[in-house]
Amino acid sequence: MRLLLDTAILIHAVESPERLSRRAASALQSAQNVLDLSSISLAEIAIKAALGKLKLSSVIARQAVQDLGIRILPYTADHAFYLFDLPRHHGDPFDRQIIAQALCEKIAIVTADEKFSLYQGLKIVW
Repeated sequence: MRLLLDTAILIHAVESPERLSRRAASALQSAQNVLDLSSISLAEIAIKAALGKLKLSSVIARQAVQDLGIRILPYTADHAFYLFDLPRHHGDPFDRQIIAQALCEKIAIVTADEKFSLYQGLKIVW
């Protein structure tokens, strides 16, 4: 199964894996799953690290991507066009872009964020 990781999932996998649900941890470890991370998530991590809100460095983020076998999913114009019709259930602009990306790509998203479940058609793994 192809899975898009929410930004918080990558951060938890690195800093506090015990915060992952059993299902999420299993999904990350299963060789049957293809793990994607949005380029938006990398931008979010970089911005929050620069603001001092995260301690995750580019070196650690890059290593986590490599260690978990994660592919980086570029954010495209097609993804952005999904934002035009996306309901405003979630106010965070990074999360809204990731939701739009998952819907456009028709892939499940690994997240603990309950607001994601408000989006019709979005499959959640948690």
